Order: sequence, then C-alpha cells, then structure tokens
Amino acid sequence: MASLASLLPRLGRRAVHERAGYLLYGMAVAAAREPHCYTVLGVPDTLDGRFDLIGLHVFLLIHRLRFLPDPGPALAQAVFDAMFSDMDVTLREMGVGDLSVGRRVRAMWEAFNGRAHAYDAALAAADAPALEAALIRNVWRGMPPPEGAAASLRRLATAQAAFLDAQPFAALAAGEVSFRPAAEAAL
Repeated sequence: MASLASLLPRLGRRAVHERAGYLLYGMAVAAAREPHCYTVLGVPDTLDGRFDLIGLHVFLLIHRLRFLPDPGPALAQAVFDAMFSDMDVTLREMGVGDLSVGRRVRAMWEAFNGRAHAYDAALAAADAPALEAALIRNVWRGMPPPEGAAASLRRLATAQAAFLDAQPFAALAAGEVSFRPAAEAAL
C-alpha cells in the first residue's frame, strides 16, 4: 500500500485541474441538453438518452484533451472524474440507496468506457458508418432511430470533435470550452 506521502503529489496534481474539469464537464452537459438533440434528432428524452448524450459530449472533450502535452491527460482525467462524481450525486438525489450507488456508478463507468472505445476507433479511422452504428447501438439501444437521425447525430459528433480540436489548449486548461449549437453541428 502506498504511503500518504507518496500519494500527496498525485492528489495535488489532480486538485489543480479539478475546478477546470468541473467547468468543462458542465459545458459538455449543457451541450448534451440542447433541446434540438431530443426534439429534432429523436434522441430518447429519458435518463438513458441523456446519459448517452452527456457521455458522447464528455467523450469528445476527453478525446481532445488526452493526447495533448501535459497537463492535457490530467485535465482529461479531471473531466472524467467530474462526470462520475456528478453521476454519483445524481443517483443519490434520485433516491438510489447508498449500498447500490457504487454498483450503479460502476455500471455507468463500464458503459461509458465501452462507448468511448467504439467512438474513438470510429473517429480515428474516419469510419462514418462505424460511428453511426455505434451511435445507433448506444443512443437508441436497439430501437430504430427516426429517419436520418443517426446520420445527423454522427455529423454532430464529428463536427463537435473538429470544433473542439480548433480550441486553444490554454482556454481548455482554464476551464473554458464551447460547443457548436446542435442544430448547426448536425447539418
């Protein structure tokens, strides 16, 4: 087991980026909650649908940060930590019992991880059909999406990724990020 003294430097690095991580996460949540995603793109306006849209936007943000030079990976971790801290709090606010919160958060983490791997592989290969298939599988969970919705959501994801790539790292490190309006990004 690590001594407390050996953990302090790692905890210190995490704390430095915690505020920026929460700010960035909050902006990803705001982008994922745009009504256009639910009313026009037909993303299910359910807990699962919202989780999937938040997960997609958080993935895109982490995807932008994780390969940057330091402190990019630490900031990506801070965004991830903010997301799952929020999921924990949200479950508790919904009345989920203390004994099952950990199990549910772990299931959410596993779901996010699987989605992130699928989205990452599709984006890295510039494989539009693979990204679209992953979105159909995850966002609509086996139900057929409305006509054209999956292609629009794929365009939204790739447009947001490109938009995030163009944002200066200094702004991201300060907790400042913007997403394109969903109606524009989905075109």
